[in-house]
Amino acid sequence: MRARMALYVSGQTCELREVLLRDKPLEMIEQSPKATVPVLQLEDGAVLEESLEIMLWSLKRNDPLNWFEPEIGDRDEMLALIQAADGDFKDNLDRYKYANRYEGEDSLHHRSEGENFLTLLNDRLASQAYLFGVKPVLADYAIAPFIRQFANTDRDWFDGAPYPQLQKWLDGILTSEPFTAIMTKYPVWQAGDEKTYFPSLDGRG
Repeated sequence: MRARMALYVSGQTCELREVLLRDKPLEMIEQSPKATVPVLQLEDGAVLEESLEIMLWSLKRNDPLNWFEPEIGDRDEMLALIQAADGDFKDNLDRYKYANRYEGEDSLHHRSEGENFLTLLNDRLASQAYLFGVKPVLADYAIAPFIRQFANTDRDWFDGAPYPQLQKWLDGILTSEPFTAIMTKYPVWQAGDEKTYFPSLDGRG
């Protein structure tokens, strides 16, 4: 999601190949033996295999909404907060959401551990609408997909949890154009299919 949002807002058009992770095509594995999504192959043959890496590549080419320019703090502070989300918080998210994949793990323990990051974000949002000021920037859109996953693991719990600022922020991100514009469903790609472009060349998302 976050890679697609950055591609969308920066105006980078690519050929899209939607895949099922339970049935990974050989062409994907040949491009990226890591075999996880997203994968972006550049025109020069280089391959980007991490969503944040794709976000940064896209915005360095074109940043029309100034996602790299926070009102409060600077780019390094944004990247540090994103790294916190991608690190310990993501580890706890995975063990909360997919506890059955991790032998001996207690999902509620990892939910509690993950709340440390939720509290941090909620406190930041107590005095400002977004994580770095009055408008959303890179950190907001890089972190929101993980908070969405955390929230949807037990939506009743999240909606009743004491994080009103975070809940309002998440709703704002999920109803914003960069997010809604990338939620189009695409057919699963197979070799020989006609090319699908993202964003579409006709401008309809």
